[in-house]
Amino acid sequence: MENLVLRKKLIIMLSVMSAMLFASLNQTIVVTALPTIISDLNGINYYSWVFTMFMLASSVTSILVGKLSDIYGRKIFILIGISVFTIGSFLCGLSDSMIKLILFRGIQGFGAGMIMSTAFTIVGDLFSPRERGKWQGFMSSVFGISSMCGPTIGGWIADNADWHWVFWVFLPLGIVAFLMILFIYPSQAVKTKESIDYYGSLFISLTIVPLLLALTWGGRNYGWISSIIIFLFVCSACAFLFFIYSEKRASSPVLPLSLFKNDIYSLSNFIAFLLGMGMFGTIMYMPYFIQGVIGTSATKSGLIMMPMILSMVFANVICGQLMSKTGKYKIFVIIGLLIMGSGMLLLSFLNIYSTTLRIVVNIIMIGFGLGLSTPVVLLSVQNAVPQRILGVATSSVQLFRQLGGTVGVAVMGTIMNLKLQFELTGLSKESDLYSVIEQNSTFKKLQDPEILMNHKEIENIKESLTPEMQETLIQISEMIREALGHSLTFAFLLTSIFLSIGLVLSFFLKEIPFRRSNRTNVAPGLPPEKKEPSTYYK
Repeated sequence: MENLVLRKKLIIMLSVMSAMLFASLNQTIVVTALPTIISDLNGINYYSWVFTMFMLASSVTSILVGKLSDIYGRKIFILIGISVFTIGSFLCGLSDSMIKLILFRGIQGFGAGMIMSTAFTIVGDLFSPRERGKWQGFMSSVFGISSMCGPTIGGWIADNADWHWVFWVFLPLGIVAFLMILFIYPSQAVKTKESIDYYGSLFISLTIVPLLLALTWGGRNYGWISSIIIFLFVCSACAFLFFIYSEKRASSPVLPLSLFKNDIYSLSNFIAFLLGMGMFGTIMYMPYFIQGVIGTSATKSGLIMMPMILSMVFANVICGQLMSKTGKYKIFVIIGLLIMGSGMLLLSFLNIYSTTLRIVVNIIMIGFGLGLSTPVVLLSVQNAVPQRILGVATSSVQLFRQLGGTVGVAVMGTIMNLKLQFELTGLSKESDLYSVIEQNSTFKKLQDPEILMNHKEIENIKESLTPEMQETLIQISEMIREALGHSLTFAFLLTSIFLSIGLVLSFFLKEIPFRRSNRTNVAPGLPPEKKEPSTYYK
């Protein structure tokens, strides 16, 4: 498709970006409206499953669709993805119980996985590696738009209208995106002699799902050494061994193991894993610091986090343009990881007296570094693999980044909780408040960091106490805020160490010239392969 005229390429890109905007807006709009939805459906105990089900479905789908789109073409899967996501969104709006909402969120996740997996691969079909950088930057800007608009729209709907419209308001955009791709996107001939790796697809799914569940539940719902967490890890490990065995025997593996012999592919995916740790860790736990430690409202917390998204989008676009213009990419991931790691390190020096300006500067550094790094790992992988497996390569980068985010959030959460308990014990004993906290169930509840983020709940607790006890509440709240701050900054420090590992590894990333054409099936770093029938586009 790289031979299409520029005008048609632009129209196709516009339709693909519309599909991405439809999916990403429906994800971000839910964030601020979810408390209202949970309250209406009486489902506080299943709160995390609304996100977990979506994550599981999208993660598994993206890697499977990556391979299938290499065989059957991108068009059919992005159309199916939009259709499934639209149906899932419509059904979510009809939910009258948490079980239904969780189930329909899973349907949404299946559709989102298809859309996101094929969207970035389509850029690789339309443009040569040398041209892709600037277009990948524009694609990433879609997430910035949805991150800015989604939460605001979701909050307004939750406050002023029926929450069901959170899932319905953007349905027309999905229909428009579907029709644009249906009539504009060229059809692709199915590759011959390509079998589907059913066993590989099954075992990689059985590897990913228990692993993500264990990392999501561990340290929160269950202890890390509890029987259910150990069971999930064992199941994941066993499925992984079967996956390796099946891939070695498959004629057309869902994830070719030979790819990992390519140093650029392996190193870029590992860097993507570390970037995911830093990105999702910051997005998840900075609001804890802003609201729980500094004492800022949820609305202001969202505004404080917005510069991170804006700086990431800005750096993404600039990096893409520079990569396309210069043909260089290694320098950008080095600079990006250096800036991002420095910003994360500076977060570890924050305290309860830190100003909003200081926090904003630090998270802008993280966002800017992230924006410089993320397009590099994707384009370096796409440039280092044959065009015929572009879908597999692109989806694997997304999978590794998702796994990194899940691991990062789990690790930071565990570190935060352990450090928090240690800090609370030490501070309370030093201030003679230990016995007061242990003997009073109301004060003991304050040790949960979630309570510190709910300022209204703290006010309700304060009003229920006598004036003498209110003074004690203020002292205990101050002590717990300080302990939470220490635990979070320690987690940020460890995350900066992980990013420094990524920085060191980036120096070993081999930089090869961007290919100026998609016609060859052989990429630098991989052995020559048998010539395949040419692909025909209408």
